[in-house]
This record gives sequence, C-alpha cells and structure tokens, in this order.
Amino acid sequence: MDLFDILLNASFWAAAVRIASPLIFATLGELICERAGVLNLGIEGIMVAGAFAGWMTVYLGFGLWTGVLIAMLVGMAFGFLHAVLTVPFGLSQHVVGLGVTLLATATAYFAYRLSLPEVTSPPKIEPFQPFEIPLLAKLPLIGPAFFAQTALTYLAFALVLAVWLLLYRTPLGLALRAAGENPAAVEAQGLSVTAIRMGAVIAGSGLMAVGGAFLTMSAFSSFFFEMVNGRGWICIALVVFGAWRPGKAALGALLFAAFDALQVRLQQTPMGAIVPYQLFLMVPYVLSILALVFMSRRAEVPAALMVPFNKGER
Repeated sequence: MDLFDILLNASFWAAAVRIASPLIFATLGELICERAGVLNLGIEGIMVAGAFAGWMTVYLGFGLWTGVLIAMLVGMAFGFLHAVLTVPFGLSQHVVGLGVTLLATATAYFAYRLSLPEVTSPPKIEPFQPFEIPLLAKLPLIGPAFFAQTALTYLAFALVLAVWLLLYRTPLGLALRAAGENPAAVEAQGLSVTAIRMGAVIAGSGLMAVGGAFLTMSAFSSFFFEMVNGRGWICIALVVFGAWRPGKAALGALLFAAFDALQVRLQQTPMGAIVPYQLFLMVPYVLSILALVFMSRRAEVPAALMVPFNKGER
C-alpha cells in the first residue's frame, strides 16, 4: 500500500477523526482559558485525572454518561484550584499550571493504586460504541470517517460550533474575549474580570477532563499510566496553530491526528522494514511543529494573556 492508497482509504480518515476527538475537547478547553487571559498548563494532568475518573466511575457500575459527568466535575475542581491561585492571587500561571499537572497526575495514579492494589493489568469497561448516522454513513470516504463514530466524537465536533457561537455571537463570549484583550474595559462596564476569568478556567478545565475521559471510555476502554502521553501539550500548541479560533484549532487537531494515523500505516509498508520506527513516531510532531511555525507568524495573541489584573488598576 502506497501513500496515495492510504490517503484514499476510509479507515485512515476514520482513525484520524478518532485520534482528533480527545484533542478537540482539550484544545477547546485550553482555548477558552486563554481567550479569557489565563494560560492553563495544568491541561496534561487534568486530562489524566479525567481519564481515571471517568473510567473508574463506569468500572464501579455507573453509566457511561455519568462517567463523563464525573470526569468533567473532577476537571472543574482542578480548574477551580488553578483559577483561585492565578486569578485573584495573581500567582505565576506557569508555576501553578505545572503544579496542577503534577498534582492531578499523582492524585490519579495514587487513587488507582489505592482502588486496585492487587491488579497487574488494567480492568476493561464497556466503552461507548460507534453508531452510524443514517444515509450520511453511506457516503463514500467521508461517511465511515465522520458519521460512524461514537457519541463522544459527535459531541466533540458539535462543541466546536457551540464554542464558536459562544465566543462570537453572545454577550458572554464578548465579555470573555474582552477579559483576555482589555480587562480594564470589562471592569469599566461593571463586569467582574475575576469572575469571568475564573469561570473560563473552570469550564475549560472541565472540557480538558472530558478529553481525557474519551481515551478511557471511547478509545482504549481501560486506564493505564502514560496514556495521555503528551496530548495536553499538543493541545496548547494547537490553540496557537488555530490562532485562538475554535474552527482553526479543530482543523489543527485533525491535521495532527492525520499525521499520527499516517505514521502508523507507514510502518506497515515496505519502508517500515528499512526505516527505524522511532523516525515514524517523530513524523506527526515534526510536521506539526513546522505547521505551527508557519501559522503562528500570523497569529494574534490575546493582548492580556498571562497578565494579572487587579481591580481598579489601569
């Protein structure tokens, strides 16, 4: 199978959409935080905590959507911690974010060992199952890729539109964007910059956790260490790639996922017997870095990103 055959294979694009789905959840969450002026480096750990919380909820006998809800609430709890330390107290967003990542990751791993001390291999749950959308699933190439996925994948793409509408078609979205661009103007309108930023971080962290839950409840059906594997850091780059716009960020997630799916298939070609597999693993990251460098030159960073705001200051 050559490159042309791979790109015209419906299973390739279906895999790309699956890989992109958790990235879209987490990228949208990070985008909401940064649009409000807060860089959330806790994303990696929050995804790990969400992955564990959702999986453990279902493992204990609750429903899949209950697992998604619990994962979101856990993410929002870590988001609240991040928001309290960075917004009203004005602590370093870099330091707090990394601290939240370490705390959330360690908490998930500790809870796993505490709950299943004798387990050597992660137990499996019954994950979300793919279902076809009538008529659309029969379309050539794009049908199996986009319209024969799990409910969480459909939710991820629906949220792209929902977040865009929120940011650009509602007063709340205008206030949120203003908090990341000109917080003094928000205060002049009688709104609380602190409340807007904290709300954005809490809500965004909830979406990040759902991205992690996708891995255990829709992709792998079990929880294991290192399963997030740097996806959180990729999502931070995708926000920049998308110029802080939901649609472009989602396209960036699809692009990275396509590169990732491509490297797996390239390892199965005759080239895979010659080229070390480590080079194939590098492909999505190298290509994503190149795309990021090209796109970031045109990106307009929110003017007040990572700038603490104290009420009454100008």
